[in-house]
Amino acid sequence: MVQKLRKAIQGNAPTLLYEKSLWAQGKEIIVGIDEVGKGAWAGPLTVGAAVIPKNKRLYKVRDSKLLKAPEREALFEAAIDWCITWGIGHATNEECDRYGMSIAQKIAAKRAIEKLSIKPDHALIDGNWDFIGETIGKGNVTKIVKGDTKCLSIATASILAKVTRDRIMKEEDSQYPHYAFSSNKGYPCPNHKNALKTIGPCELHRKSWAFMDQTPFPRAPKPKRNPMQGSLFQE
Repeated sequence: MVQKLRKAIQGNAPTLLYEKSLWAQGKEIIVGIDEVGKGAWAGPLTVGAAVIPKNKRLYKVRDSKLLKAPEREALFEAAIDWCITWGIGHATNEECDRYGMSIAQKIAAKRAIEKLSIKPDHALIDGNWDFIGETIGKGNVTKIVKGDTKCLSIATASILAKVTRDRIMKEEDSQYPHYAFSSNKGYPCPNHKNALKTIGPCELHRKSWAFMDQTPFPRAPKPKRNPMQGSLFQE
């Protein structure tokens, strides 16, 4: 059950402004998309996709970054029942190293869209870079800076992505306890940095990243642009 929101975030509600505009244009299936894990040193890059209903609201949804973990967990369970359809896609740390983060984000977004039970007519995405147009069509994307705070569909997707990825990293903590993944979720922090310096990276780390230069262990080569990468998004 979703408890009453803290007073500090009660007034920061995302709206249906963007969805309503697209519904009025005859676009019925609108998907909100958001990512998490882009700045992490370890673990997947995760993208959430959420199609929410027109006639039923989940009023306590907020940008996942504004919520505490118990709030996100409760809203996750409510959101998966509320959404018409939803999906999660991941790009592994190996794919982040192999292709670079831009391509990895497109891969994760494509996989999230493929998990939906209905093909979307239009996507609302957080930020000013179109990472999903190659999958659903360049003309079917609206970019919204700080969309996770403004747009209800995107805020919902942010919760789905964040909770899913956090759960993955908590599970991995039991196999790799030295890195404190349960608390830092693969992001930089002193304990994580010290473990890397002492025992080096594990199988979950993005070994081509610059943080490896601060350890005694070799850094993997940076990804090079492959002209065939575009084929990843062709039918």
